[in-house]
Amino acid sequence: MNAAMTLVEVTRGPAVESRHAGAVAVVDAEGAVVFSLGDVTRPTFARSSVKALQALPLVESGAAELFGLSDVELALTCASHGGEPEHVATAAGVLARLGLDADALECGAHWPLNDAAARALAASGAGPSALHNNCSGKHAGFLCLACALEVDPRGYVAPDHRVQREVTAALEGTMAARLDDAATGVDGCGVPTYALPLATIARGFARFGSGVGLEPVRAGAARRLMEAAWSAPFQIAGSGRFDTEAMQLLAGAVFVKVGAEGVHGAALPELGLGIALKIEDGASRASEAAMAATLLRMLKPAGEAGDFLARRAERPLRNWAGVEVGVVRATAALSG
Repeated sequence: MNAAMTLVEVTRGPAVESRHAGAVAVVDAEGAVVFSLGDVTRPTFARSSVKALQALPLVESGAAELFGLSDVELALTCASHGGEPEHVATAAGVLARLGLDADALECGAHWPLNDAAARALAASGAGPSALHNNCSGKHAGFLCLACALEVDPRGYVAPDHRVQREVTAALEGTMAARLDDAATGVDGCGVPTYALPLATIARGFARFGSGVGLEPVRAGAARRLMEAAWSAPFQIAGSGRFDTEAMQLLAGAVFVKVGAEGVHGAALPELGLGIALKIEDGASRASEAAMAATLLRMLKPAGEAGDFLARRAERPLRNWAGVEVGVVRATAALSG
């Protein structure tokens, strides 16, 4: 089905006030589409949803072992974190091990995504550094890789730098796709990002999660990164964030990762499936509802995990006084 579809609705009272169109693909490691809605062939920038795939060379190369990265630190290399104190301290600790500081990060600075952390930082009179950037863990991992490869880390975000060449090769190998044929842009943190069909991105997550089609070293690296995320899910996102809470409750069954502009990806290792979705208008409120509904549909989890996903697939919409005035909900086409 290739027509644009409404995946998420926002109601106010009895009426639908807003609609979020998008597409979702659920694919196995061989590339077979198990479930889809919308146009899953249209090129889509994967953005930060594939950070774990970008971290594969860090583990494959032996750099993670060389520098003794813990589960907490490895999880942060896959993260879009909230800039909470724990995230900042973890990123700073990785850099210190390399004899570097925040000045080595080429991701730029922004205020913490976590509201409480941003308010506390402002109240202290300080401003944000690159350590507060939600991508600082990924970039710290890139610096580890550069140091392990014994190449100059400066300019590590450039497409022709050895680090990004290794990352691109890992993305190509995991997704079974040629990235030189893909549209290329610059991500928010400065590294290359590639536009691929959602079905291709989903296949990459299926292979990442199951190890099917990957060489043993790469499959082992993927498993190591997932286990780190399940062991330290707070590092992946942070307080109250969907990805963190989903992996707390579904450790072993789901690796899930948000990306900017309404992109969300997931690996379901036990089912050998991958998920990739995109909300056309880039709304994260819709991408989270759509991912929650898709996980419910594919996993059918019971108990606390099922309740959590159901609450995220249909969330109350409240006004400034805290009164419930509507809902943000996945449509029946998605929730089944």
